[in-house]
Amino acid sequence: MLGAVAGLGSIAASPGGTQQIVSAAHSIAVSAGMARARAPQAGDYWSGCDAARAAGTAPIYRGEPGYRSGMDGDDDGIACEPYHGN
Repeated sequence: MLGAVAGLGSIAASPGGTQQIVSAAHSIAVSAGMARARAPQAGDYWSGCDAARAAGTAPIYRGEPGYRSGMDGDDDGIACEPYHGN
């Protein structure tokens, strides 16, 4: 653990190092489904959740571009949210 902390510290201290760490953390979060690859943008319209997920914009929150109540099955204000099953 100490080695990892020292390694991250040396990367962060290098030019552009902080951005490298942020970029790597974002990639991991996207892979884990904890973050979107792309923020919704004006004019976004998806035929369904599969298309929104493929574009990297899911989940889409009420009020954001691309949100439609028809894609929010449980009407909680979050369209195309991850399904974790029971």
